[in-house]
Amino acid sequence: MKAMVLAAGLGTRLRPLTDARPKALVEVAGHTLLEITLARLRSFGIREVIVNVHHFADTVAEYLKKNGNFGMHVGVSREEVLLDTGGGLKKAAWFLLQAGGDLQEPFVLHNVDVISTIDLERMVQFHRENRALATLAVQNRETSRYLLFDEQGQLCGRRAGRDREPEMVRAAAHAQALAFSGVHVISSRFLSMIEEEGVFSILKPYLRLSARGEKILAFRADEYYWRDLGKPENVAQAEEDVKSGLLQL
Repeated sequence: MKAMVLAAGLGTRLRPLTDARPKALVEVAGHTLLEITLARLRSFGIREVIVNVHHFADTVAEYLKKNGNFGMHVGVSREEVLLDTGGGLKKAAWFLLQAGGDLQEPFVLHNVDVISTIDLERMVQFHRENRALATLAVQNRETSRYLLFDEQGQLCGRRAGRDREPEMVRAAAHAQALAFSGVHVISSRFLSMIEEEGVFSILKPYLRLSARGEKILAFRADEYYWRDLGKPENVAQAEEDVKSGLLQL
């Protein structure tokens, strides 16, 4: 199985930690976010990974080379212009397609600035058993933007905040608002279904394809540790979690 790590962002919310380095190289307890993410993927048997880069791109590439790609085959997808999650994935699609052309074979898409103990093996199994096009790890927690899922756990819309009017793409008697974790399992056939061009969020094709009846499913990850590392205070809290034993790197 292959994976992509989304690491091209400017890391503006992480300043001053990103004044002289990319967010992928911000450290938690002596380990960079990129190292932590690659180690997590490697622990689940993933050996082929592509990392998209933009801000301090050469610094990331040199870091990977210096560390022997952490014992993995790691490609780098350089973005001259930030392409957002969807555009970045589309640019790296050539790497993620499986040898032999098995379009049902999934790959993992993982934000570099989240840290979790989500069981990827269980998530992939759920994805395969349900023959999903994409499976999104979600939790019932407070966030600024929610994804909406119907009674069968299928994506049916999104909403900004608890009180905003939802954007629905398919009918649901009782839509549940859940927070996305930044971890996806995606079938390779999704790559050929991306019609969008240029800079766009991956949510755009997800919502478009869900409206057409494709299975974009929720994987409930409430039981797992998860933290967004997009702000300095969150990085500091993750370090405290390591010290207390709540999180193991």
